[in-house]
Amino acid sequence: MLKKAGKGEAGKGKRPHSAPNDHQAGMGEALEQARTAASSGEVPVGAVVFRDGAVVARAHNETVARRDPTAHAELLAVQQALASLETDRLTDCTLYVTLEPCAQCAGAIVLAKLGRLVFGAYDDKAGMAGSVGDLLRHPGLNHRVEVIGGVDADVCGRLLQGFFREKR
Repeated sequence: MLKKAGKGEAGKGKRPHSAPNDHQAGMGEALEQARTAASSGEVPVGAVVFRDGAVVARAHNETVARRDPTAHAELLAVQQALASLETDRLTDCTLYVTLEPCAQCAGAIVLAKLGRLVFGAYDDKAGMAGSVGDLLRHPGLNHRVEVIGGVDADVCGRLLQGFFREKR
């Protein structure tokens, strides 16, 4: 079951996967990245990976700049975190992203064995953390990610809507 954002969730019973004290702070970092993407003409999605309360990777969509449809914020942040930490697993990390991950990014998150995903806006067209499907917690996979959705969803959603409104 997908957890909705709430106050104090990280402190209930088990150690958080290296997240800031509140999810709004982590999402604020991801929103900064999303705004950077928008100012570069990219779809405004930002992602930040935390470990032990510190940022280990930051990224935003770069599909236009790289001419690469796979250069999504989540994928780039996961790749940076893996390289920075010199590991192939992110079990003690939390990824904050402003939009629910697509199938590609959800697959990368599972393969990297990320401990926790916190996302902002739901994506009814491509979201794979509960909207269209739920790859992140599929019972047939060997790793299931803790998922918290809807953190600052209104802010994240408005940023995306404003970007696409200007494009039309």
